[in-house]
Amino acid sequence: MPSLRLGNIAPDFLAETTVGPISFHEWIGDSWAVLFSHPGDFTPVCTTELGEVARRADDFAKRNVKVIGISANGLEDHKAWVQDINEYGSKYGPTDVKFPIIADADRKISTLYDMLDEQDATNRDDKGLPFTIRTVFVIDPKKVIRLTIAYPAATGRNFDEIIRVIDSLQLGDKYRVTTPVNWKKGDDVIVHPAVKNDEAKTLFPQVTFHKQPYLRTTPLVD
Repeated sequence: MPSLRLGNIAPDFLAETTVGPISFHEWIGDSWAVLFSHPGDFTPVCTTELGEVARRADDFAKRNVKVIGISANGLEDHKAWVQDINEYGSKYGPTDVKFPIIADADRKISTLYDMLDEQDATNRDDKGLPFTIRTVFVIDPKKVIRLTIAYPAATGRNFDEIIRVIDSLQLGDKYRVTTPVNWKKGDDVIVHPAVKNDEAKTLFPQVTFHKQPYLRTTPLVD
């Protein structure tokens, strides 16, 4: 099966989760979604990650983003592990995991989304079956995959970067702009190459035309 690519429709699926059964597309609804896999329950890096996602709940909510985790473990393990995540996470701030975590012990969804680890021989269960790597899918309200990132099991994700990309994607959908290197919300943006100069002056009254004719920047307050 070919890998999922940017622009593909995210495959739909039915799943059991810590908040009950879901149909993925129906669960997304009119929101954006972040689907992120973690190699296993009761593991150290994953515990720090899920705690961070829980603490960033307001950041995701104000961007109309739902988050959902997945690993190759069952529901009972997930539910017990959430207590550990909340307890450890409280060292860094109030932590309360409320987002769903998918139970995928049979690896059906992990296989569907090509999440399984083919590199790390230690990232396996006691039967030798691979766990997942740290995959991230950002999916828009039309169920289109807009971002994919794959981290190795040994490296925790940077959720500041994931939120930064969501900000860029949402801004680009709303305005005819792109974002430059290391851009953060509030920084100047780049006028999209498809916008002609005369139109750029109308759309973006504060536009700056640089010596390079293909580079036009503008402040933009969303």
